[in-house]
Amino acid sequence: MHAVASPQAVIRRKREGHALAAGELREFIAGIADGSLCDGQLGAFAMAVCLRGMDHDETVALTLAMRDSGRRLDWRAAGLGGPVLDKHSTGGVGDCTSLLVAPMLAACGAFVPMLSGRGLGHTGGTLDKLGAIPGYRSAPKPDELVRVVRDTGLAIVGASADLAPADRRLYAVRDVTATVDAIPLITASILSKKLAAGVDALVMDVKSGNGASLPDHDSALALARELVAVANGAGLRTEALVTDMSQPLAPAAGNALELRIALACLRGEPVAPRLVAASIELCAVALRQGGLAADLDEARARARAALASGAAAERFARMVHALGGPADLFEATDRHLPPAPCSADLPATAGGWLAAIDTRALGEAVVDLGGGRRHGDDRIDTRVGLDAIVPVGSAIEAGQPLLRVHAADDAALSATLARLAPCFRIDERPPAGQPLVLARIDAKAAGA
Repeated sequence: MHAVASPQAVIRRKREGHALAAGELREFIAGIADGSLCDGQLGAFAMAVCLRGMDHDETVALTLAMRDSGRRLDWRAAGLGGPVLDKHSTGGVGDCTSLLVAPMLAACGAFVPMLSGRGLGHTGGTLDKLGAIPGYRSAPKPDELVRVVRDTGLAIVGASADLAPADRRLYAVRDVTATVDAIPLITASILSKKLAAGVDALVMDVKSGNGASLPDHDSALALARELVAVANGAGLRTEALVTDMSQPLAPAAGNALELRIALACLRGEPVAPRLVAASIELCAVALRQGGLAADLDEARARARAALASGAAAERFARMVHALGGPADLFEATDRHLPPAPCSADLPATAGGWLAAIDTRALGEAVVDLGGGRRHGDDRIDTRVGLDAIVPVGSAIEAGQPLLRVHAADDAALSATLARLAPCFRIDERPPAGQPLVLARIDAKAAGA
């Protein structure tokens, strides 16, 4: 057992490949939370972990230290009358499942305090998407959070300043120091907030493919197993699905554009079948975990009914209004989500079959359009992005639009169209199909 060391010594030891003791990590994380460590030290620590990794015990200790860096919610006093469930995705391009899963769960009798984050790197963030809604408060005070969850069944918000505060700072530094894809940091960031939020059960959506933070399938499996093992070891019932991110999940990438797709899905419009399929599967796992369905078949049926009946849409609308957004978001979407000033289609240069998409490049293009951050304090233009993205496997004719670009000015529009042209591979034959769910990891499979 090592004595508590200075921040510099902790960084040096991890840089040299040593395992850090729980006491060292608690002290270091406390320094992040109280502001005594500077961003340079956070960046150096994150890079050392990214390069050297952490073993299971270190990751558990890091997660618990980050959980305990602030207060913890206890929903037992709220008298909710149902299980407190949550879902989290590791992020990808066009991944707006949270906007569907949370209201679906609420419509099925669960309560969902979903603590979400901003975009990381080329992947969009749920809070940035909700930031397109005028007046929406993504940082309510604790008593308001409890009231909204009790009254509407859900609240998709950011972690308050006193809930896992160390993660808030480290999360922002990871975004701008190319340390997003470190498995121990991903695990601790996600689970510290979920553990602090006091949920009863969690379903994880771990992305794999060229649009994911971890494109390598083996790395995605490793992350899924680590998340499930650490969460269950900390007393939180957790299962994970590893899902395909070799193409955008929704036919849009960009904050307001993805929000529009989510609203259309909640209205029952058949605009994003892969997004709906993924959302139903994630919802079903959570419903079974929470005891709201006996098995996955019953859970899937309940999830589909929540969408088809409009119950999920009604829950989402109530949440938006309760958190300061407009009461008529569904009825007056165009008024509340104005378009970008410039838009144009990207035409296919040849006919054939769409065989592959460079999905990461699409996400990076959205960031460069202003829809994401290069620096932690960058302002986001929620209007910009891509939509009408043609799915892999589609038959293509020469000149057919492959997507539409939405930009703030003509120069950005032209530059984005030029850079995206090589991102679509068109072959003479249709590609082999790729399943949406690539693996399922429960506590037993993770060795928890």
